[in-house]
This record gives sequence, structure tokens and C-alpha cells, in this order.
Amino acid sequence: MESSARLYVPATLANLGSGFDALGVALDLYLEVEAEPSQEDTFSYEGEGRVQGTDNLIHQGYRAGMEALGLRPEPLSIRAFNPIPLARGMGSSSAALVAGVALADRLSGGRLGREGVFRVAASLEGHPDNVAPAVYGGFVTALADPPLAIPLPRPEGVFFVLAVPPYEVPTPLARAALPGMVPLADAVYNLARSALWPAALYSGRLEALREACQDRLHQPHRAHLMPGVLEAIKGALDAGALAAFVGGAGPTLAALAREEDIERVARALEAYRGEGRTLVLRIGEGYFWKET
Repeated sequence: MESSARLYVPATLANLGSGFDALGVALDLYLEVEAEPSQEDTFSYEGEGRVQGTDNLIHQGYRAGMEALGLRPEPLSIRAFNPIPLARGMGSSSAALVAGVALADRLSGGRLGREGVFRVAASLEGHPDNVAPAVYGGFVTALADPPLAIPLPRPEGVFFVLAVPPYEVPTPLARAALPGMVPLADAVYNLARSALWPAALYSGRLEALREACQDRLHQPHRAHLMPGVLEAIKGALDAGALAAFVGGAGPTLAALAREEDIERVARALEAYRGEGRTLVLRIGEGYFWKET
């Protein structure tokens, strides 16, 4: 592997409200990784939070990718710069896993291919809605079993306004908040609205996304972990957002907005964001390499 090549893997938002564990989108914010063969595994990290040791998710993804090919994972020296907030619902763990599998693909001369990178990373992550957009970019609908990901159209002139609170919501805690069974009416409600996402994107009828993002399966059950989140979603929609939903397990709240509505939507989310931060990002690309 050329040490002069740098890998970029995007942050992602999963679920998009109604599409629990099935829909996701890439953001224009990228984990950056460089790697080269070494006598032993080493790892250096800069960016959000602290990540140490060679049992990190990038090394884990690399080993899994090599093992999927029947190859011995040779030691790697990995350097990572990560601007993606950790445990905030923006796909930081998926980006790291995809980065590792993509390293294995490059080291093997491309034997996995993009589909293979998705397949291995999705099996590691367990649910594909963050992994798929990290691999393919843009909006994606995905299954884990069987592994399948289909990119959706990417609307022009829209941005994501992200309200990122200062606290974390660990995914296991968010998963534990979900009920084991849901009423049939709630399942039907979400099925109908998740089907609206690809229909709206393919037809260009973005006004339908206001209904497509509505959810009864996970956001109401997790709201106690993110004080004010349901009110903030309504506030963003009332301020002109095309869609508003919790990113992944949260607590980041994401609003899709046209450029002329960005400031108004951002103001509507200030109270929810609190002492955190607001990010305005474009739709991102799937992972890619650049020569440095």
C-alpha cells in the first residue's frame, strides 16, 4: 500500500426517522486514515474524543476484511484524524469499521471491491444503515441479511442542519430503550412512511419528506434519553425543514433544509442543541482515496 494515499470515509445518519435500521445518508464530513505495513500494529489518533490501542475499530475492520479474503492480516501502522463526534448518532463507529475493511481491500489489490467492503463491514456492525452510505455515499436503502444496498437519488440544493448536544447517548443504552414488541398500527405507520423516502427522492417531490420522516418505532421510546427532542423535531419542521429526525441512536438531531431555510431551522434547534454545536453539511460521498 502506498503510504502517500489517504482514505476518506464519511459520517452518516441512520434511520431517517421512519426507516429504522434500513435507511441512511452520508454527510460531507470525513474520517481520514493513512496506513502502511509495519513490524507491529501501531495506532495514532487525532480528533474527537480519545481512541487508543490497536484493538480500535479501524484495525478490527482491517483484520476482518483480510480474514474474509483468507489472507493473514499483516501488521499495520495506522494514523487517523477523526472530526466525527463520537457517540452522537453520526456514524463514527461505522466510518471506522468501513475504513478498516477498505484498507484490507486496498492491500489485497481490490479483491473485496466496494460490495465486499459493504458486506464485511455490515456483518461487523450488525445493522447496515450507517455502513451502506459510508460505502456508497448519498441516500441508501440497505439490508444486512442478505447484504444488499441500493443508492437513492441525491437532491440538489439541500443541506443538513445538525444540532449536536454536548452529551453522549451510547448505542446499547438507546437499543435497550426499545420495546420487544410494537403494535401492528405502529409498524404499518412506519412502513408506509419509510416507503415515501425513495418515492419522494425519485420523483423530486421533497415536500413528502415531512411525512416520510415521521416515526413511531424508536424516537418516542428514546425521547427520555434526549430531553426536548420530539418538540425540537416539530420546531425544525415548523421552521421550514423538509425533514427532521434523530440521527441513529442520537442525540444529534438532523434537519434537511433548502439553503434559504438554513438559518431559520438552525435557530429553531438552538434550545435543543444547548451547549453543544450546530453543523451545516452537504450530502457526502462514499469512501474514497486521494493521493497525498
